[in-house]
Amino acid sequence: MPKRGVLLLLKPLDVYPPIPAAHHLPNLPRSSSYPSLPFSALNPKIVSFFNDRLKVHKDTINLCQDVLRCKFVDWEPVICNNLCYPIHQVDLVITIGGDGTLLQASHFLDDSIPVLGVNSDPTQIKEVNELSNEFDAARSTGYLCAATAQNFEQVLDNILESYIQPSEISRLSITVNRHPFPTFALNDILIAHPCPAMVSRFSFRINGNNGTSSSLINTRSSGLRVSTAAGSTAAILSGGGLCMPISSRDLQYMVREPISPGPAEAPLMHGFVKPDQSIFVEWYSQEGVVYIDGCHVTQSLKFGDKIKISAKAPVLKLYLPQDLVRDHNPKSYRMSRL
Repeated sequence: MPKRGVLLLLKPLDVYPPIPAAHHLPNLPRSSSYPSLPFSALNPKIVSFFNDRLKVHKDTINLCQDVLRCKFVDWEPVICNNLCYPIHQVDLVITIGGDGTLLQASHFLDDSIPVLGVNSDPTQIKEVNELSNEFDAARSTGYLCAATAQNFEQVLDNILESYIQPSEISRLSITVNRHPFPTFALNDILIAHPCPAMVSRFSFRINGNNGTSSSLINTRSSGLRVSTAAGSTAAILSGGGLCMPISSRDLQYMVREPISPGPAEAPLMHGFVKPDQSIFVEWYSQEGVVYIDGCHVTQSLKFGDKIKISAKAPVLKLYLPQDLVRDHNPKSYRMSRL
């Protein structure tokens, strides 16, 4: 890693397993990458599509590296999965992949180093529509990625010349039995059973800094999801939540699939938490897991564990797409009365 300069974090290439055509492997009835699919059952368009994804990702990496070679900056490429320690001593982090790559990188960043996300393979709406009757051709949303191969050099020049500034994006912190978890969530966390389809028992309340708190809410459900503003367009939105302005410092929570909540509890299964508040959870199932930004970072739970979730975490300095910078109120939302 350079003492000062740019760290280029790359989505691994091995997430795109090449799919050979059936006639190339006549003696192997099933694919090692896709064991449930006989080669003969694979649509040639699907084979071509997945192999093209690898090529497009490689081409974007090569283009970004070529651009950096022409700039007066030191830079070093690193596969994102090879990160083991917090990132220091660089001026800028550039991720090449999609939102998942950026999320992974954020777990190694504090609030001192800005990050730029490059969506290496944006979804092509025309292609999705043309292939919709055969398979899903959608790729990474790239919601938080400010650049693509087409505009990378322009965005990079604007950063190097200080024409644009990073935005400060909220993250959330987790403590378990008063022990802080070292990773901050950029999108969301899910507290659930190791098999999230199973029913879990837990109680929670909203606490304020001034000593006030809501009544204790007891629930049996498939878990509790808590989202930042950045994560409000992801899983919590799919579950019926609301999209929040990207600049919001609030958190949004939702109890997943609550079992028969009473008339008093039903309105409290979904709500918002202000920056000076926190969510206090008591876990009453034998097993549990805190899933942080998906399934790659987890924390095990046991019966009786106490979890605190709040927005008191270092912000992430992120160069946002221009439509997000301009749009600070994509959809109104109502604050919880807790």
